[in-house]
Amino acid sequence: METAMTPEQTLKHIQRYIARQHVFSLFAHHNNDIWPASCYYAFDAKTMCLILMTDPNSKHGQLMVANPQVAGTISAQTKAVNTIQGIQFTGEIKILESEEAQLARSFYCRRFPVAIAAKLPVWLLHLQNVKMVDNKLGFGTKLYWECQI
Repeated sequence: METAMTPEQTLKHIQRYIARQHVFSLFAHHNNDIWPASCYYAFDAKTMCLILMTDPNSKHGQLMVANPQVAGTISAQTKAVNTIQGIQFTGEIKILESEEAQLARSFYCRRFPVAIAAKLPVWLLHLQNVKMVDNKLGFGTKLYWECQI
C-alpha cells in the first residue's frame, strides 16, 4: 500500500522515526565476506547521516574500510502487526578525521555521554536509499526516500 504523502512529508516522517531510535543493525561486506553488527547511533537529520563509533579492526570495521557501501535496518521490537515500523537502508560510510571528527564526536557524546571516555574513531554513515514500512499508516504502507546528491 502506498501513502499519499508529499516527498517533504515522507522525509519528515522517516526522520522522526530514525531520531526516536538509537540502535541499528549494520551489514558490511567485501568480496565474499559479510558481517553484521549492532551499533548505537546519533542521527543528523539535516544531512541524513548516522554517526557511530566502532573499532576499525573489528570484523565489520575491516569490511567497511575495504568497502564503504553498507546496508542496515532500524526497528523497534513489537508483536502487534498493526504497529510494526522499521527502516531498511543502504549508505556509504567513512571514518572521520580532524575537525569533522571532533564535531561528530561531540554530537554523538551528547546523545551517549558514556562514550566520552571511548577512544574509538567516529564514523559517518550517509544514508542513500531508505525504505520505511509503517503499518501504523495502514497495513503494508511503505515510504521511500533517496538521496538526490
